[in-house]
Amino acid sequence: MKALGIAATGMLAQQTNVDVIANNIANANTTGFKSGRAAFQDLIYQAQLQEGAATSTNGTSRPVGLNVGLGVQGAGVVRLNTQGALAQTENQFDLAVNGRGFFVVTRPDGSQAYTRAGAFQVSATGQLVTLDGFEVDPGINIPDDARSVVISGQGLVQAFLGNDNETTDLGQLNLATFLNEAGMKPIGNNLLEETTASGAATIVTPGDPGVGLVQQGYLENANVNIVAQITDLIQAQRAYEMNSRSIETADQMLQTANQIKS
Repeated sequence: MKALGIAATGMLAQQTNVDVIANNIANANTTGFKSGRAAFQDLIYQAQLQEGAATSTNGTSRPVGLNVGLGVQGAGVVRLNTQGALAQTENQFDLAVNGRGFFVVTRPDGSQAYTRAGAFQVSATGQLVTLDGFEVDPGINIPDDARSVVISGQGLVQAFLGNDNETTDLGQLNLATFLNEAGMKPIGNNLLEETTASGAATIVTPGDPGVGLVQQGYLENANVNIVAQITDLIQAQRAYEMNSRSIETADQMLQTANQIKS
């Protein structure tokens, strides 16, 4: 009887499902977070009777086969890169991407990472940085005498310096896009890495065709739908319970078979 092993794979799959859902709910208030969805696929089948096999010498054949599946396995966690709602903060260094694209940041080891969380600050040296102190790429330096900073939808960074009535250009913010955004690797701290599955980053200017605009004074909320997540959680719990019931039933059947005396 294979039911014990099959149901066990179902319970393991639903544990993974609940883990993904719990992570979504935990990050419901994380800036720029993208919810995930666990994807599964069935395991191999044992063919006990082959489809199309001859059933007589008169040319008749079997219309269906007898294939018994061996359970389920995880295929991956699909990140849903839908737009999150924009929340106004009125902080001049808070930035949101309205559309496709990721901010580029440089980590201490010189490698680049990508983020949708634009809660930026100014470091002690005047550099525009993430909350972990990673510099935004390309580097933007805010002078000490900057009265206010203005960032356009196309990513142009300007500032009013000292008593000047005209703005001074400080630099240009770019965005990165990927052919397969779902293939990027999440590494924590609101950062993602490029992978072979995502393809190489394409550096673009905000507002280019198919690319989002930068909105100053806003942050992108997580795209987690709490009601949908709770519904999915209940469904996962029910599926887990049913797999557990399958194990109990299979065990009872085996006990019954063992009690039969010749």
